[in-house]
Amino acid sequence: MWTMRHSHRRGHDGRPVDCRQILTLSPQPAGTGGPLRIVFADGPGRYIPGGAPFGSGDVGFTQGADLNLHEPGAVRALLDVALARGWQPGERRAVEVDGWLLLEAAAAARAGDADPESP
Repeated sequence: MWTMRHSHRRGHDGRPVDCRQILTLSPQPAGTGGPLRIVFADGPGRYIPGGAPFGSGDVGFTQGADLNLHEPGAVRALLDVALARGWQPGERRAVEVDGWLLLEAAAAARAGDADPESP
């Protein structure tokens, strides 16, 4: 099961700063391990949901790979890359990973032309 949320804090001028899209994957059945949180933080050369022209689940590099986090295949590709890089679903604690480090391999795997372990 997965959930997705957008978070940010307000800057001193009241405008949103530190925008993040967080994809949380929870092992099933419930209680069999801690969640995996894949975090996409806003930054140069990146985009996360925040209004037009992007969809609510779109994350990506402005010059490169992208995924829509509403698509089950995209979520599965991110999970496969996280597993290939060492995440263990039986871990009891929550684990947070930088989604940008997984994105290119997940997008390539989703397109059918890459190994999920490649950086």
